[in-house]
Amino acid sequence: MTDDVVLTVSGLRTHFFTPTGVVKAVDGVNLQIHKGRTLGVLGESGSGKSVTALSVMRLVADPPGRIVDGEVHFDGRDLLKVSDSEMRDVRGADISMIFQEPMTSLNPVMTVGDQVAEVFMIHQGKNREEGLDAAAEMLDQVGIPSAKTRLGDYPHQFSGGMRQRVMIAMAIACRSKLLIADEPTTALDVTIQAQILDLILSLQEELDMAVMLITHDLGVIAETSDEVVVMYAGEVVEYLQIDDLFENAQHPYTQGLLRSIPRLGDKFSRGKQPLQEIPGTVPNLIRLPPGCPFAPRCSHALPKCQQARPPMFALGPSHGSKCWLSEKDTSASAELAQAVSAETV
Repeated sequence: MTDDVVLTVSGLRTHFFTPTGVVKAVDGVNLQIHKGRTLGVLGESGSGKSVTALSVMRLVADPPGRIVDGEVHFDGRDLLKVSDSEMRDVRGADISMIFQEPMTSLNPVMTVGDQVAEVFMIHQGKNREEGLDAAAEMLDQVGIPSAKTRLGDYPHQFSGGMRQRVMIAMAIACRSKLLIADEPTTALDVTIQAQILDLILSLQEELDMAVMLITHDLGVIAETSDEVVVMYAGEVVEYLQIDDLFENAQHPYTQGLLRSIPRLGDKFSRGKQPLQEIPGTVPNLIRLPPGCPFAPRCSHALPKCQQARPPMFALGPSHGSKCWLSEKDTSASAELAQAVSAETV
């Protein structure tokens, strides 16, 4: 592990044990996050993005969920092997998380000031008065007007964007080394989305913090990320640099996501170029197909794709694709890869 690697996830598997079967929500995920950089985690709903983040934080509800395999290395320790008390010390102090819906994450019967102050009281040993002073400074830092006078307000008295700023204040209160942001702009209007993303990026630069940004929005990925992992059916199917995402994506699923972006132009505006969708739906994670999980939705699937799950093929120093089309030793695969790439132009 190089010095700038903050987090390394290896072979992570998180399953949910239900009456109808075992849901393999995360099934062998590997990823790395570097100091001062943003890793975008991209994929449609049900791909395993949020469960991966909750697994890193060890917040998966047991039962029914359980981390059954893998390693999560942070600061020289495997977080899956430390005690519960040690993990509580890590959360908030070293790794922080912004959850998808702040209204369900904030306590509705506690004032905002007390909730932010609690972070300082738990992790820095401050008393309540000191914690409230620090909370006012943090709320002011994330752009909440008249922060000191709003310490006694409750979450329902804040707008959606302001509640998200409160969550960010709590997340960065202890100057964490890693911030995990799970769909931080969901349900916010476009103007507020831009403000929240700008805030996260400016705080990242100020604190030299690593960020894991989970989203299904390619626009958010383009604006914020340095590296990207694309998830499908609990797996990472492609990893690459942000520049390669739009210029050189190789996995058919990634290319399908790119083709589904609405594009402005004469043809599109006249209705001659319909929006392209990925056919079908995410497979049932209890009964995954025997081969590549994306094969039933892939128009370029080889017979091999229906039978054997592909490994991750290295396409460069920082690019890999889990697809048989990326296997370079067959001319048929090369021809199909060219055909798929041509469709995205």
